This record gives sequence, C-alpha cells and structure tokens, in this order.
Amino acid sequence: MSGCTKGKTQMSKQNGLDGRHRDQNGRISEKHGNTLVGTLRESYGDDFAADTRADAKLSTVLDRAGVDSLSQYLKK
Repeated sequence: MSGCTKGKTQMSKQNGLDGRHRDQNGRISEKHGNTLVGTLRESYGDDFAADTRADAKLSTVLDRAGVDSLSQYLKK
C-alpha cells in the first residue's frame, strides 16, 4: 500500500499550515501556550506582541489580551 509505513499512514507536508503539522488523525496541531514569544516572532514578525519580552509564553500574551487562542489574538 503506497504511503503507509508500519501500519501508519504518512501525511505529506501540506501548504498553509503555518509551521504546524497534522497528527495521525489528520487534525492540525495548535500552538501551545508554552510557546515563547520570540519563537512566534520568527513566524509573525518582530512586531508580534511588541510590548512583551521574547522569553514570555504565548499563554501570558493571550491572558493579557483576554483571548483564548492565537488566531483570536491575531484578529485583534
């Protein structure tokens, strides 16, 4: 069977996932609250959470902004 290794389906890297990946069920993984702001700035630019230190966690940024997810924060 093509695309299978040891009984597990290999999902090809897909465009538009913004550095995320799909798990074995095909669900796109989300950014975790312990992701550092400095790491997120590599993807979203130096202006991401500009008033926050690079070693702060995403969960801190979300709490301060009063939102539950990165996507909600980016829409603000």
